[in-house]
Amino acid sequence: MQTDEHSPHEHARSESGQGASHDSHEAGGANSHVHEDEKGGWLQSLLQPHSHDHTSTALDPALASQRGIWALKVSLVGLLLTAIFQVVIVTVSGSVALLADTLHNFSDALTAIPLWLAFNLSRRSSNRRYTYGYGRAEDLAGALIVGMILASAVLIFYQSFQKIIDPQPLVHAGWVAAAAVIGFAGNELVAIFRIHIGKEIGSAALVADGMHARTDGITSLGVLLGVIGVWMGFPLADPLMGFLIGLAILWIVWNAGREMLLRVMDAVDPTLTRQIESMARAVEGVMDVHGVALRWVGHRQRGELHITVNCQMPTYASHRIAEAVRHELFHALPALVEMTVHVDPCVCEFTPEAHETRHHQK
Repeated sequence: MQTDEHSPHEHARSESGQGASHDSHEAGGANSHVHEDEKGGWLQSLLQPHSHDHTSTALDPALASQRGIWALKVSLVGLLLTAIFQVVIVTVSGSVALLADTLHNFSDALTAIPLWLAFNLSRRSSNRRYTYGYGRAEDLAGALIVGMILASAVLIFYQSFQKIIDPQPLVHAGWVAAAAVIGFAGNELVAIFRIHIGKEIGSAALVADGMHARTDGITSLGVLLGVIGVWMGFPLADPLMGFLIGLAILWIVWNAGREMLLRVMDAVDPTLTRQIESMARAVEGVMDVHGVALRWVGHRQRGELHITVNCQMPTYASHRIAEAVRHELFHALPALVEMTVHVDPCVCEFTPEAHETRHHQK
């Protein structure tokens, strides 16, 4: 037996009258799963997100999509203003490092567009073809963003190499330094904002986009160091800093790409799986729990699990227990929009022989 599955926004009441409606739960329900602080100090926290699972979302998934779109709008304006200011300085200074920084700023601003479209697409209801909805569009946008970060690193390496072969004098170094400081401040603010909202709504793609903005901030710091090197009499400092910036971005590509790969491969934090098992076992009438499966589809979670109940229990009563399990999980996991609970009878002297289906599961 299994309980009825419902759409993300309509956990309709079953015939027993005890259907657990996620939308009727408080939107502020807190997820009790807490990550430990990452080790490695400020540098590691700067180059990679705090959480590998982003399960701390406390928003209803529909509201989460709206909040993600709002975050993209605000950050897009901030990045465009920063990039436009830097374009003016690039045209008069000839700094290859600042050019790389500016190109990265514009590419980062452009990544907001596919992610924006993905958030809008994920709000569409499921249908007979896309039975899980359109949430994977968000994950695909995240993978595209990681690819754009990698392309930025390749472009920076190319421009730096060209600058070494054909060096050009750096002029208006003071303005370049000012543009670098502003670029770092603008991008880091956007990065903090995007990563914070991304974790809040459980969007790995938005977190990756925040990491993209952070690479721009690191690039700007490299530009500033290159200017200082030129002032001190090292003309190759500018392109050499370009190479160092490219290496730093490759490190960020590795971290952001790993997060997106885990999400696409349906990886979740084992602590969250254990939490679900513990909560289900705590429900009165549940004898055992097994077969817990959970996945992220965009910034929403869907899953299933098996519970064992007394084999002599009426169907109505066992269904009530399954709905109680769903109810508890929906309260604890605000990003959860669908949970299928399979009800298995216990095996005892009263259990009739039945055809087992486990050998069909490969």
